[in-house]
Amino acid sequence: MSTPFLSDSAPGWFRWLSRLVLRVGIWRAVAAITAVVAIAAVGLSQGVISVLGHGDRWIAFISASLCSVTLTPLLGSLILRLVFELDRAQKQLTILATQDDLTGVHNRRHFMAVVQREWDRARRYSTASALLLIDADHFKRVNDQHGHLCGDELLRAIAKSVGSSLRQADVLARFGGEELIVFLPHTDPLGALDVAERIRERVQALSVPWKGSTVSTTVSIGMAPMRDELPSLDWMIHEADTALYAAKSDGRNCVRTLPFEPSRSGGAFETHRR
Repeated sequence: MSTPFLSDSAPGWFRWLSRLVLRVGIWRAVAAITAVVAIAAVGLSQGVISVLGHGDRWIAFISASLCSVTLTPLLGSLILRLVFELDRAQKQLTILATQDDLTGVHNRRHFMAVVQREWDRARRYSTASALLLIDADHFKRVNDQHGHLCGDELLRAIAKSVGSSLRQADVLARFGGEELIVFLPHTDPLGALDVAERIRERVQALSVPWKGSTVSTTVSIGMAPMRDELPSLDWMIHEADTALYAAKSDGRNCVRTLPFEPSRSGGAFETHRR
């Protein structure tokens, strides 16, 4: 297990100590370090007697052993617990830095960092991929009628429903407000439209219990496929946003994409409207 909070500039002994704590646990690590310190202390005491040429080796052995066994567990447990807590705190910070605290999916900044690498790779090797922008329809109405807590619960349910429609390699994030974004690697345009339609259908069937009643909504989705003409990931997001605007204009609860070449799986995608 790695220790992500340690940089390459950290002392080697500290990195080793951290790995030991995380691998075997605090108390086993304390026992191991105590044994090492005891052996070192005994060896050092015997070496001093050898250099000086006089002294009671048994007294030195017993003194060094007692000091090591007594002091090392006390000081070692404090240090190792600190290492353990630092690692746990760093993992929590990593989650907070990469995860949206409301929905539990990735946040926008982490999405951009991860997907930029995926986008560059897809562009370099001419690999099919696509991007979806998903926006909850009439979400303000839900907040106004039922309150923001209800809106939050509904948004969490939508994010969970979207996530259940994706593969492990797909990247889902909250893009802002009630808007989600999905990057689909190794996915051609028709495949991406199938995913988008599946998401739309699942959200439409979603029903969230709230104070004795149920709340539901639909989503509008814009899809942008990877094209050689795209200069950047931001431009791909812009095309998905333009397609999303078209879905909103066409009555919501539908999937839209900008027209692309028929040889690359066809044109705009019509879906059922509610």
